[in-house]
Amino acid sequence: MNDKREEKLLQIGRLLDIMDRLREECPWNGAQTNESLRTMTIEEVYELSDAILRKDDNDIEKELGDVLLHVIFYSRIAEEEGRFDIAGVARRECEKMIYRHPHVFSDTKVKDAGQVSENWEMLKTKEKGGNRRILSGVPDGLPPLLKAYAMQDKARGVGFDWEEKSDVWDKVKEELGELMDEFNAAEKASDDAGKAAAHDRAEEELGDFIFSVVNAARLYGLNPDTALNRSCAKFRRRFTYLEEQTIRRGRMLADMTLEEMDAVWDEAKAKGL
Repeated sequence: MNDKREEKLLQIGRLLDIMDRLREECPWNGAQTNESLRTMTIEEVYELSDAILRKDDNDIEKELGDVLLHVIFYSRIAEEEGRFDIAGVARRECEKMIYRHPHVFSDTKVKDAGQVSENWEMLKTKEKGGNRRILSGVPDGLPPLLKAYAMQDKARGVGFDWEEKSDVWDKVKEELGELMDEFNAAEKASDDAGKAAAHDRAEEELGDFIFSVVNAARLYGLNPDTALNRSCAKFRRRFTYLEEQTIRRGRMLADMTLEEMDAVWDEAKAKGL
Protein backbone atom coordinates (compact mmCIF):
# COMPACT_ATOMS: atom_id res chain seq x y z
CA MET A 1 0.00 0.00 0.00
CA ASN A 2 1.46 3.36 -0.99
CA ASP A 3 1.80 6.34 1.34
CA LYS A 4 -1.04 8.31 -0.28
CA ARG A 5 -3.49 5.41 0.13
CA GLU A 6 -2.43 4.99 3.76
CA GLU A 7 -3.01 8.69 4.41
CA LYS A 8 -6.48 8.53 2.85
CA LEU A 9 -7.48 5.55 4.97
CA LEU A 10 -5.98 7.18 8.05
CA GLN A 11 -8.04 10.34 7.66
CA ILE A 12 -11.26 8.41 6.91
CA GLY A 13 -10.65 6.33 10.04
CA ARG A 14 -9.99 9.50 12.02
CA LEU A 15 -13.31 10.95 10.86
CA LEU A 16 -15.10 7.76 11.92
CA ASP A 17 -13.48 8.02 15.38
CA ILE A 18 -14.52 11.67 15.66
CA MET A 19 -18.12 10.78 14.79
CA ASP A 20 -18.12 8.06 17.44
CA ARG A 21 -17.06 10.56 20.10
CA LEU A 22 -19.49 13.21 18.90
CA ARG A 23 -22.43 10.81 19.15
CA GLU A 24 -21.39 9.72 22.61
CA GLU A 25 -20.16 12.96 24.17
CA CYS A 26 -21.84 15.91 22.37
CA PRO A 27 -25.50 16.54 23.34
CA TRP A 28 -26.36 18.16 20.00
CA ASN A 29 -24.77 15.48 17.83
CA GLY A 30 -26.20 12.75 20.02
CA ALA A 31 -29.71 14.10 19.57
CA GLN A 32 -29.69 14.13 15.76
CA THR A 33 -31.83 11.76 13.69
CA ASN A 34 -32.18 11.05 9.99
CA GLU A 35 -35.11 13.44 9.89
CA SER A 36 -33.31 16.29 11.65
CA LEU A 37 -30.24 15.88 9.42
CA ARG A 38 -32.13 15.74 6.11
CA THR A 39 -32.59 19.48 5.53
CA MET A 40 -29.02 20.17 6.64
CA THR A 41 -27.77 17.59 4.14
CA ILE A 42 -29.70 19.31 1.35
CA GLU A 43 -28.13 22.62 2.37
CA GLU A 44 -24.64 21.07 2.34
CA VAL A 45 -25.16 19.67 -1.16
CA TYR A 46 -26.26 23.08 -2.43
CA GLU A 47 -23.21 24.69 -0.82
CA LEU A 48 -21.03 22.14 -2.60
CA SER A 49 -22.82 22.88 -5.87
CA ASP A 50 -22.22 26.61 -5.38
CA ALA A 51 -18.51 26.04 -4.72
CA ILE A 52 -18.25 23.93 -7.88
CA LEU A 53 -19.92 26.65 -9.95
CA ARG A 54 -17.47 29.18 -8.52
CA LYS A 55 -14.56 26.82 -9.25
CA ASP A 56 -13.30 27.47 -5.73
CA ASP A 57 -11.13 24.44 -4.91
CA ASN A 58 -10.72 25.49 -1.28
CA ASP A 59 -14.48 25.61 -0.75
CA ILE A 60 -15.05 22.45 -2.82
CA GLU A 61 -12.67 20.56 -0.54
CA LYS A 62 -14.39 21.95 2.56
CA GLU A 63 -17.92 21.24 1.33
CA LEU A 64 -17.01 17.72 0.23
CA GLY A 65 -15.87 17.16 3.80
CA ASP A 66 -19.24 18.31 5.10
CA VAL A 67 -21.08 15.98 2.71
CA LEU A 68 -18.79 13.09 3.71
CA LEU A 69 -19.47 13.81 7.36
CA HIS A 70 -23.19 13.52 6.71
CA VAL A 71 -22.73 10.15 5.00
CA ILE A 72 -20.85 8.94 8.06
CA PHE A 73 -23.44 10.53 10.37
CA TYR A 74 -26.37 8.67 8.78
CA SER A 75 -24.37 5.45 8.80
CA ARG A 76 -23.51 5.84 12.49
CA ILE A 77 -27.17 6.41 13.39
CA ALA A 78 -28.14 3.28 11.45
CA GLU A 79 -25.38 1.29 13.17
CA GLU A 80 -26.69 2.31 16.59
CA GLU A 81 -30.11 1.02 15.57
CA GLY A 82 -28.68 -2.25 14.22
CA ARG A 83 -29.73 -1.58 10.62
CA PHE A 84 -26.41 -1.13 8.74
CA ASP A 85 -23.06 0.63 9.07
CA ILE A 86 -20.54 2.53 6.95
CA ALA A 87 -18.86 -0.72 5.88
CA GLY A 88 -22.16 -1.93 4.45
CA VAL A 89 -22.68 1.38 2.66
CA ALA A 90 -19.23 1.17 1.06
CA ARG A 91 -19.57 -2.54 0.26
CA ARG A 92 -22.90 -2.10 -1.54
CA GLU A 93 -21.52 0.82 -3.54
CA CYS A 94 -18.44 -1.20 -4.54
CA GLU A 95 -20.61 -4.12 -5.66
CA LYS A 96 -22.91 -1.81 -7.60
CA MET A 97 -20.04 -0.06 -9.38
CA ILE A 98 -18.45 -3.38 -10.36
CA TYR A 99 -21.78 -4.74 -11.64
CA ARG A 100 -22.64 -1.61 -13.62
CA HIS A 101 -19.20 -1.31 -15.23
CA PRO A 102 -18.74 -4.67 -16.97
CA HIS A 103 -16.60 -2.89 -19.58
CA VAL A 104 -14.07 -2.25 -16.79
CA PHE A 105 -14.43 -5.28 -14.52
CA SER A 106 -15.47 -7.86 -17.12
CA ASP A 107 -15.14 -8.46 -20.86
CA THR A 108 -17.99 -6.26 -22.16
CA LYS A 109 -16.97 -3.90 -24.96
CA VAL A 110 -18.33 -0.36 -25.37
CA LYS A 111 -17.69 2.21 -28.09
CA ASP A 112 -18.26 5.45 -26.17
CA ALA A 113 -19.64 7.14 -23.06
CA GLY A 114 -23.16 7.11 -24.51
CA GLN A 115 -23.18 3.33 -24.68
CA VAL A 116 -21.88 3.16 -21.11
CA SER A 117 -24.88 5.24 -20.02
CA GLU A 118 -27.30 3.02 -21.97
CA ASN A 119 -25.82 -0.13 -20.42
CA TRP A 120 -26.09 1.49 -16.98
CA GLU A 121 -29.84 1.95 -17.32
CA MET A 122 -30.37 -1.59 -18.62
CA LEU A 123 -28.34 -3.05 -15.77
CA LYS A 124 -30.33 -1.02 -13.24
CA THR A 125 -33.53 -2.49 -14.67
CA LYS A 126 -32.13 -6.02 -14.42
CA GLU A 127 -31.30 -5.45 -10.76
CA LYS A 128 -35.04 -5.17 -10.11
CA GLY A 129 -35.83 -8.30 -12.13
CA GLY A 130 -37.04 -6.20 -15.05
CA ASN A 131 -39.84 -4.68 -12.98
CA ARG A 132 -38.10 -1.47 -12.11
CA ARG A 133 -39.80 1.63 -13.48
CA ILE A 134 -37.39 3.73 -15.56
CA LEU A 135 -38.28 7.06 -13.93
CA SER A 136 -38.41 5.71 -10.38
CA GLY A 137 -34.80 6.76 -9.87
CA VAL A 138 -35.66 10.44 -10.35
CA PRO A 139 -36.66 11.91 -6.95
CA ASP A 140 -39.78 14.07 -6.88
CA GLY A 141 -37.91 16.44 -4.58
CA LEU A 142 -35.37 17.43 -7.25
CA PRO A 143 -35.54 21.05 -8.44
CA PRO A 144 -37.79 21.02 -11.55
CA LEU A 145 -35.05 21.95 -14.03
CA LEU A 146 -32.81 19.13 -12.84
CA LYS A 147 -35.79 16.77 -12.67
CA ALA A 148 -36.73 17.46 -16.30
CA TYR A 149 -33.16 16.82 -17.44
CA ALA A 150 -32.87 13.63 -15.39
CA MET A 151 -36.19 12.24 -16.62
CA GLN A 152 -35.28 12.87 -20.25
CA ASP A 153 -31.86 11.32 -19.74
CA LYS A 154 -33.39 8.23 -18.13
CA ALA A 155 -35.78 7.85 -21.08
CA ARG A 156 -32.87 8.24 -23.50
CA GLY A 157 -31.10 5.38 -21.74
CA VAL A 158 -33.74 2.93 -23.02
CA GLY A 159 -33.95 4.43 -26.51
CA PHE A 160 -36.87 6.86 -26.02
CA ASP A 161 -35.32 9.89 -27.70
CA TRP A 162 -35.19 11.91 -30.89
CA GLU A 163 -33.59 10.08 -33.82
CA GLU A 164 -32.12 13.35 -35.10
CA LYS A 165 -31.34 15.99 -32.49
CA SER A 166 -32.21 18.80 -34.92
CA ASP A 167 -35.83 17.56 -34.92
CA VAL A 168 -36.25 18.83 -31.36
CA TRP A 169 -36.47 22.42 -32.60
CA ASP A 170 -39.80 21.74 -34.27
CA LYS A 171 -41.10 20.66 -30.87
CA VAL A 172 -39.68 23.76 -29.19
CA LYS A 173 -41.40 25.98 -31.79
CA GLU A 174 -44.65 24.04 -31.42
CA GLU A 175 -44.64 24.45 -27.64
CA LEU A 176 -43.78 28.16 -27.93
CA GLY A 177 -46.73 28.65 -30.30
CA GLU A 178 -49.11 26.89 -27.90
CA LEU A 179 -47.79 29.00 -25.03
CA MET A 180 -48.33 32.24 -26.97
CA ASP A 181 -51.88 31.14 -27.86
CA GLU A 182 -52.68 30.69 -24.15
CA PHE A 183 -51.14 34.05 -23.26
CA ASN A 184 -53.33 35.69 -25.90
CA ALA A 185 -56.39 33.82 -24.62
CA ALA A 186 -55.67 35.03 -21.09
CA GLU A 187 -55.49 38.62 -22.33
CA LYS A 188 -58.88 38.28 -24.03
CA ALA A 189 -60.69 36.57 -21.14
CA SER A 190 -63.59 38.74 -20.00
CA ASP A 191 -64.39 37.34 -16.56
CA ASP A 192 -62.50 36.01 -13.53
CA ALA A 193 -63.36 32.37 -14.24
CA GLY A 194 -62.14 32.68 -17.82
CA LYS A 195 -58.94 34.40 -16.72
CA ALA A 196 -58.26 31.73 -14.10
CA ALA A 197 -58.79 28.94 -16.62
CA ALA A 198 -56.57 30.65 -19.19
CA HIS A 199 -53.90 31.25 -16.54
CA ASP A 200 -53.93 27.57 -15.62
CA ARG A 201 -53.60 26.50 -19.26
CA ALA A 202 -50.82 29.04 -19.84
CA GLU A 203 -48.93 27.71 -16.82
CA GLU A 204 -49.18 24.17 -18.21
CA GLU A 205 -47.99 25.29 -21.64
CA LEU A 206 -45.12 27.25 -20.08
CA GLY A 207 -44.03 24.03 -18.37
CA ASP A 208 -44.21 22.16 -21.68
CA PHE A 209 -42.16 24.86 -23.39
CA ILE A 210 -39.45 24.83 -20.71
CA PHE A 211 -39.42 21.03 -20.80
CA SER A 212 -38.83 21.13 -24.56
CA VAL A 213 -35.98 23.66 -24.17
CA VAL A 214 -34.38 21.43 -21.53
CA ASN A 215 -34.67 18.55 -23.98
CA ALA A 216 -32.95 20.57 -26.69
CA ALA A 217 -30.16 21.55 -24.31
CA ARG A 218 -29.61 17.90 -23.37
CA LEU A 219 -29.43 16.79 -26.98
CA TYR A 220 -26.79 19.40 -27.71
CA GLY A 221 -24.69 18.42 -24.71
CA LEU A 222 -25.58 21.41 -22.54
CA ASN A 223 -26.69 21.27 -18.92
CA PRO A 224 -29.66 23.68 -18.56
CA ASP A 225 -29.11 24.06 -14.82
CA THR A 226 -25.50 25.15 -15.37
CA ALA A 227 -26.54 27.43 -18.22
CA LEU A 228 -29.27 29.10 -16.18
CA ASN A 229 -26.91 29.52 -13.23
CA ARG A 230 -24.46 31.32 -15.53
CA SER A 231 -27.23 33.62 -16.74
CA CYS A 232 -28.28 34.35 -13.16
CA ALA A 233 -24.68 35.15 -12.20
CA LYS A 234 -24.36 37.45 -15.21
CA PHE A 235 -27.61 39.22 -14.37
CA ARG A 236 -26.42 39.68 -10.77
CA ARG A 237 -23.12 41.22 -11.92
CA ARG A 238 -24.77 43.63 -14.32
CA PHE A 239 -27.60 44.62 -12.01
CA THR A 240 -25.13 45.19 -9.17
CA TYR A 241 -23.13 47.45 -11.50
CA LEU A 242 -26.34 49.32 -12.34
CA GLU A 243 -27.09 49.84 -8.64
CA GLU A 244 -23.55 50.94 -7.81
CA GLN A 245 -23.36 53.41 -10.68
CA THR A 246 -26.76 54.84 -9.79
CA ILE A 247 -25.65 55.44 -6.18
CA ARG A 248 -22.39 57.06 -7.33
CA ARG A 249 -24.38 59.46 -9.48
CA GLY A 250 -26.53 60.42 -6.53
CA ARG A 251 -29.68 58.91 -7.93
CA MET A 252 -32.15 56.12 -7.14
CA LEU A 253 -33.20 53.35 -9.50
CA ALA A 254 -36.86 54.10 -8.88
CA ASP A 255 -36.34 57.63 -10.25
CA MET A 256 -34.58 56.55 -13.44
CA THR A 257 -36.27 55.87 -16.74
CA LEU A 258 -35.92 52.48 -18.39
CA GLU A 259 -33.82 54.10 -21.13
CA GLU A 260 -31.41 55.51 -18.53
CA MET A 261 -31.10 52.13 -16.82
CA ASP A 262 -30.54 50.42 -20.17
CA ALA A 263 -27.68 52.82 -20.91
CA VAL A 264 -25.90 51.86 -17.67
CA TRP A 265 -26.69 48.19 -18.33
CA ASP A 266 -24.96 48.51 -21.71
CA GLU A 267 -21.92 49.95 -19.88
CA ALA A 268 -21.80 46.80 -17.78
CA LYS A 269 -21.96 44.63 -20.91
CA ALA A 270 -19.19 46.66 -22.54
CA LYS A 271 -17.00 46.03 -19.49
CA GLY A 272 -17.56 42.30 -19.90
CA LEU A 273 -19.62 41.93 -16.72
